[in-house]
This record gives sequence, structure tokens and C-alpha cells, in this order.
Amino acid sequence: MIEFDQYLGFLSFLGILTMGFWLMIFLLLFVVPYWITGNIIEIIKERKAAKEKK
Repeated sequence: MIEFDQYLGFLSFLGILTMGFWLMIFLLLFVVPYWITGNIIEIIKERKAAKEKK
């Protein structure tokens, strides 16, 4: 039979696993595209500024 300590350990494992899963979903769907879009916009601004400087 499962003891109370093992039950708490299993619940904490499930909690940590679930938090990691949702963190990965958040990073892949929101943070990474935001970061990539910002970098692309900055590259375009730098190229435009360099072209106007010439």
C-alpha cells in the first residue's frame, strides 16, 4: 500500500511536471516569437538607418 510520504512526493512530482509543461508552452508560443519579431524589426531599422547614412 502507498504511504502518505510517497503520496505527497507523487503529488509534488505531478505539480512540478505540470508547471514545467505549461512554462514550455508559454515560452514556445509567446516569448520566443516575441523575441524573434523584435530582433527582425531591429535588424530592419539598422539596415534602413545604414542605407540612409550612405
